[in-house]
Amino acid sequence: MKKIIALIVLKVSFLGAITAGVVLSMSGCNTMEGLGKDVSKLGDKIEQKAEEKKKY
Repeated sequence: MKKIIALIVLKVSFLGAITAGVVLSMSGCNTMEGLGKDVSKLGDKIEQKAEEKKKY
């Protein structure tokens, strides 16, 4: 009986760890997407300022 309980606890722990890993990786994707947008906006601003200062 103790082996069965131990296996159930092991399975639940394993599923919890997998779920936590998936949740963390998904939140990481959102963070990187937001960072990418910020960097893109910064690049656009730099390009805009460079065009304003360009001498022909």
